[in-house]
Amino acid sequence: MRGLTPERARTLATSAGGLLAVLAAWWLATLTVLADARIPTPPEVVRSVADSGWGFYSTHFSVTVEEAAVGFLYGNLAALVLASVVLLVPFAEPVIMQVAVISYCLPIVAVAPVLYLVIGVPDPGERSGTAVALAALSVFFTTVVGALLGFRSAERTSLDVISVYGGGRFQQLRRVQLVSALPAIISALQIAAPAAFLGAILGEYVGGIERGVGLALKIAQQNVDVAQAWGIGFGCAAVAGAAYAAFGLLARLVAPWSRGVPG
Repeated sequence: MRGLTPERARTLATSAGGLLAVLAAWWLATLTVLADARIPTPPEVVRSVADSGWGFYSTHFSVTVEEAAVGFLYGNLAALVLASVVLLVPFAEPVIMQVAVISYCLPIVAVAPVLYLVIGVPDPGERSGTAVALAALSVFFTTVVGALLGFRSAERTSLDVISVYGGGRFQQLRRVQLVSALPAIISALQIAAPAAFLGAILGEYVGGIERGVGLALKIAQQNVDVAQAWGIGFGCAAVAGAAYAAFGLLARLVAPWSRGVPG
């Protein structure tokens, strides 16, 4: 494993400097031009997070992360299966792509109440089916398109070699196209992970849950607790950023050739 190179050190320093500059600008704005707006200062947000405590955040975020993870799994599994079907049965591509485009064009905010009526209220202590469904819907299009582009990036000569030795479409998919598509699939999953978390939060907004980030945000809104709402928002950003970074690390580990690093 490589150590901290000068290039990485400069990148980290630049990122830290940019973050500090944003915090300073935010703090200065709340004390000057935005003094009359309902925008808390950084210390107020930190104080609110400390007052709420770890228990508050772990209770609500654990539920939403679980819902997002289940929806992420279902949505991406369906997307990868359908993308594979396109390669094995090419004439199915128009139908599958139409389904993917429709899923992308559907306004999630409008779909959530409909799904809530269809799926129903979850049992006490159970995760929200609506949140899981919206998380799955949020990732489907991205992964279908990313997987198809990755599958089609396979070299024609490699596919021809499989054909020469008697292999069919399935052998081409398993031995060549899956390997070629791996970087594109992981990149699609990297984008889909934060989207699944957002979809789960939107699914919780329709109600029927006892815990969750969506419920916590609704309560903060009703109580006009601006600092807590901002604290929850930063928690959401941290979770989404961590998921994005995790898949970026996964890409470095399982597909190093995509970055010009020897495997």
